[in-house]
Amino acid sequence: MLGIEDNDTLSIHGNRHYPMQSLFKLHIAIVVLDEIDKGHLSFTQKIKIRKSDLPLGSWSPIREKYPNGTELTLSEILKYTVSASDNAGCDILLRLIGGPNMVNDYFASHHFKDISIQANEAEMHKDWNVQFTNWTTPNSAAKLLKAIYDQQLLSPTCNNFLLKTMTETTTGTKRIKGHLPASVVVAHKTGSSGTNKKGITAAVNDMGIVTLQNGKHFIISVFVSNSSENEVTNEKIIADISRVSWDYFMNKTVMKK
Repeated sequence: MLGIEDNDTLSIHGNRHYPMQSLFKLHIAIVVLDEIDKGHLSFTQKIKIRKSDLPLGSWSPIREKYPNGTELTLSEILKYTVSASDNAGCDILLRLIGGPNMVNDYFASHHFKDISIQANEAEMHKDWNVQFTNWTTPNSAAKLLKAIYDQQLLSPTCNNFLLKTMTETTTGTKRIKGHLPASVVVAHKTGSSGTNKKGITAAVNDMGIVTLQNGKHFIISVFVSNSSENEVTNEKIIADISRVSWDYFMNKTVMKK
């Protein structure tokens, strides 16, 4: 957890590698937005989505709304992918920019460490072990959020689009936001795995920028990995940590007055 204005940092196992699951959709979206900034892509360009691009058995609000395929603008696909964590949208974006290597190269060129993206959603759904090839650390996730907050990676237009899309996230409402006041604005991205036959859940993740009631912000990234607990407990772990962080930074602000 990082208090942005005063740079206070609280970290537990911040450098350990954890599977990202859908957190990598944020990384992919950033590379797509960078291509928009470069003029190689545009928000308004139309992308044809075939029925074959919408596999069954994978989370996809796009497929639910357009089961036989459709045509959407790039901005619409970005919103589905980030806000609704659409798996089909994710793989469409990944193909559009040239695959995982393009994402890895982008973050390496911007001096980010501890980011490995090797597989798309379709590949992760075929083999339980593949998800572990997409990994990062809580510290790296926090660094990425700080770069977004400071507008270090994208133009103001693309950066504002990304932040707005993150605040409209509909997944993981019981994680970072779970124990916070209902009015609190959180720009975040979640990631979730399934549970295997042994009852192990590989990933329940959330990373975000939280706006305090005094207008200041803190960054938080919590990864719950290889858990034998149920979904309610896993999400509560994140919500509890988020609430403790909220109380810490709010109390610290009060003490400074």
